[in-house]
Amino acid sequence: MKLYDCQMAPNPRRVRVFLAEKGVDIPKTEVSIIEGENLKPEYLAVNPRGLLPTLELDDGNRIDETIAICRYIEETQPEPNLMGRDALEKAQIESWQRHMEFDGLNPTGEMFRNSFDPFKNRGLPGLENVQAIPELAARGKAGVERFYERLEQRLSQSTYIAGERYTVADITALCVVDFASFAKMGIPEANTNTKRWHADVSSRPSAKA
Repeated sequence: MKLYDCQMAPNPRRVRVFLAEKGVDIPKTEVSIIEGENLKPEYLAVNPRGLLPTLELDDGNRIDETIAICRYIEETQPEPNLMGRDALEKAQIESWQRHMEFDGLNPTGEMFRNSFDPFKNRGLPGLENVQAIPELAARGKAGVERFYERLEQRLSQSTYIAGERYTVADITALCVVDFASFAKMGIPEANTNTKRWHADVSSRPSAKA
């Protein structure tokens, strides 16, 4: 297998952390989004959508989309379980994982792409000649603020995002928070439950992936 990766981007990092939790080591090929390598013919031959990550299997099959890759790894390497053991837990973890994507990752990406100069002509992922819109950066920032409010509320009720154990929902949330912090929107000072959780999940060896 081979993983097409990008060290600076949150979605590839989600897969790296997932793999690290599983103890699975896969060769990686770095594709720089900042440099636009994901839009070059070489990578578009791998993934015509120009998005990362992509997992290439030994038989030549390719899987894109972060959670689809994680699902494949979960099915082939079941332990430690990160995506649920029964129908209810699987649904709950998937629901919280989606919350972290929609409430957190999407507005963070909107804020970053529409304010970061190298993306001024790449305002949407995987596309060229799409102008960034500065007003959307402000909308994204407001979305990140709402995300932090909801995250703090959830973590005042639960040790981890989807319950009382670490799951893929925590991986997504960790990568969102760290990416938002990189974009200068770190955890608000008053959010003590979020800080407790972030210190916990950041101490795991997989967080260095």
